Amino acid sequence: MYGSPEVSLLSKEGDFIIGGAFSIYSQTSVSSLSAFETPEPFKCSRINLREFRFVQTMMFAIEEINNSSELLPDVSVGYRIFDSCGSTLPSTRAAMGLMNGEENTWSKNCSSVHAVIGASESSSTIAMQQISGVFQIPMISHFATCACLSNRKEYPFFFRTIPSDYYQSRALAKLVKHFGWTWVGAVRSDNDYGNNGMATFIEAANQEGICVEYSEAISRTGSRENVERVVRVIRRGTASVLVAFLAQGEMDVLLDEVLTQNLTGLQWVGSESWITANYLAKKRYAGILTGSLGFAIRKAKISGLLDFLLKFWETTFGCSFGSSTPGTKSCSGFERLQDANNAFTDVSELRISNCVYKAVYAVAHALHSLLKCGPSGDSVAEQLQKVNFTLQSGEQVYFDDNGDPAATYELVNWQRNHAGDVVFMTVGKYDASQPNWNQFTMNKVKITWAAESWEKPLSVCSENCLPGFRQAIMKGKPICCFSCVPCAGGEISNTNSEQQNCSQCPSEYWSNVNHSKCVPKVIEFLSYGETMGALLTAFSLCGASLTLVVLCVFFRFRHTPLVKASNSELSFLLLFSLTLCFLCSLAFIGQPTAWSCMLRHTACGVAFALCISCILAKTITVVMAFKAKRPANMFPQCSAPLQRTSVIGCTLIQVFICVIWLAFAPPFPHKNIVYANEKIILQCFLGSPLAFWVVMAYIGFLALLCFILAFLGRKLPDNFNEAKFITFSMLIFSAVWLTFIPAYVSSPGKFTVAVEIFAILASSFGLLFCIFAPKCYILLLKPERNTKKHLMGRNQKSYEY
Repeated sequence: MYGSPEVSLLSKEGDFIIGGAFSIYSQTSVSSLSAFETPEPFKCSRINLREFRFVQTMMFAIEEINNSSELLPDVSVGYRIFDSCGSTLPSTRAAMGLMNGEENTWSKNCSSVHAVIGASESSSTIAMQQISGVFQIPMISHFATCACLSNRKEYPFFFRTIPSDYYQSRALAKLVKHFGWTWVGAVRSDNDYGNNGMATFIEAANQEGICVEYSEAISRTGSRENVERVVRVIRRGTASVLVAFLAQGEMDVLLDEVLTQNLTGLQWVGSESWITANYLAKKRYAGILTGSLGFAIRKAKISGLLDFLLKFWETTFGCSFGSSTPGTKSCSGFERLQDANNAFTDVSELRISNCVYKAVYAVAHALHSLLKCGPSGDSVAEQLQKVNFTLQSGEQVYFDDNGDPAATYELVNWQRNHAGDVVFMTVGKYDASQPNWNQFTMNKVKITWAAESWEKPLSVCSENCLPGFRQAIMKGKPICCFSCVPCAGGEISNTNSEQQNCSQCPSEYWSNVNHSKCVPKVIEFLSYGETMGALLTAFSLCGASLTLVVLCVFFRFRHTPLVKASNSELSFLLLFSLTLCFLCSLAFIGQPTAWSCMLRHTACGVAFALCISCILAKTITVVMAFKAKRPANMFPQCSAPLQRTSVIGCTLIQVFICVIWLAFAPPFPHKNIVYANEKIILQCFLGSPLAFWVVMAYIGFLALLCFILAFLGRKLPDNFNEAKFITFSMLIFSAVWLTFIPAYVSSPGKFTVAVEIFAILASSFGLLFCIFAPKCYILLLKPERNTKKHLMGRNQKSYEY
């Protein structure tokens, strides 16, 4: 009945009694409860040989301690072992049995045990600890990994020799991330172990950028319909990787349904509960689970355990020496224990068994310290917190403040050996005590993947973007599902990566066509090699050459009336200054340097100041010659010094402005990376924009003054009125430079320089043609008009000034 007392399955008396709770039977059956019928007894069935090996390991460790002359000498240790049946109800009954005596009476110490080893499941352990904790009886679990049990406020008397799932869940997340799987499915046990472990895994996975497509829960005592539904969810999922945070009971149930629905090709990632379970590696499940990966407790060797296990002849061969019962064969006595191959006698993978072994020795050391210290008032739990010893294998055993051991795991991979049997190959390790970047390491061992493939499976919602693209989150989808968007100009992504943002190129670099690499920006300046630079150079040289030709013509006809009337000295100086104007435009072409930048505007400003000064002097001379009241032959004597003085004075003012400019804020080469993102514009920074506009304004002032004077003398009675041509030249000059200002300000890059060169050339050509073309026409084509009489016309005043 449910209310009947619980009796231990195995027991041995001693001075100290250590309790044990193991899932010796793994299958439970419970009848429906009714208020009108007596409930049937709780039934446990299907012996779990692996759990029974844990029981024998506990008994073996106690025998070792009893035979030791150093640990608990002259003291005997006994045990009482109960079956928790992998369920909370029988676990609770086992806890009550451990607290009670064998005769269902309370012992004088209020408990029949000093410590409890177990249980094998987190839920069962929690149920037992809530009872044993009331009596301050410490409980050391070898297999309960729920992180919730590390809460010292709720479970102050709980210890364990297996790491908490807090670390395993994070290790699994790092494992999934390491292999590039960002889209995984998840299934868990619907109990404290599975729910808490999976919650921690999902939290860690989110931090690693991993998305969980689905998370389903199953229970060994749940309905078959739910298990069928979970497997259908897994089948419909697109994730190739399945993280199974399952206890062995749920794993059995799930695998049976997976076989029924013939679900294959999944990459299983398992928890320590089942990843090294030998019985799952048999032929029935091998085709499904070969290639599985998961973290397991470090493997160890326990000397003498195999011989101890081999004593259990009947359990190993499923036979009986006594009267046989239906379905049980009799032992013949000729069976060979060495040929046995099951979970009970397999000591090749002593992982959890070693945790049982350590738990027993931890209790023994605590009891030893308790006896050694005498009546100090300490309890077994207080002494357990202080234990720190080393096993014969060299492994150190101790507990942290939460009762947990050091978190170290081995990464195992299910592979086939040459005989075709599944073996657990260690391919990596995880050590939580190491720095975050060095916690998870891989061995140089080739891994077998799902379906016994040597090629790593791909499990992503969206494949990584190609170089030159970035991830763009899709609305309403997990972050692992994205579309690929090309990087913007000046940004790159140079790998098939998970970048959500493209990388910005350095300031002097730009992205290539594919946006996969930063390349130096195109450096732009007006060069001689490009078409525009070559044309402007050609016009500049043509203008200078044409000016020199005019100079030669004037020199050839320097004694003729027309040249004399044009004031040959000023004409030659004007032609010289025009040549400088044409040539100074060449300083604007080519890569800017410190010298070329200083020369550009200053040389141009001085050349044009000289040019306009000459024209101004000519204009003043013309106007004064016709307006003078003194005799004509007296005027040249006064005008020549005045002309030279005015030209030199006006030019020196511009020179002075330029010297001030160069002294305090000279122009300098500058890389403009702001105007055009994709290229670097090499230009001359003005240094002082105010000085530049003062230079330009001074030239404009001279031109305006020249225009006004020429305009006043445009109607002087003369067959050859030079003032009229000067007026035209000043109109063209002013129009060019007034147009230049807005064009200069708004032109981009090298076109700014081109506009300035065009203004220089256009104004220079305007001056050359307007002032000298009519004279050259008469000198070369109409020599009959090159006479003093013809030039004098109706006005008899002399034009020789």
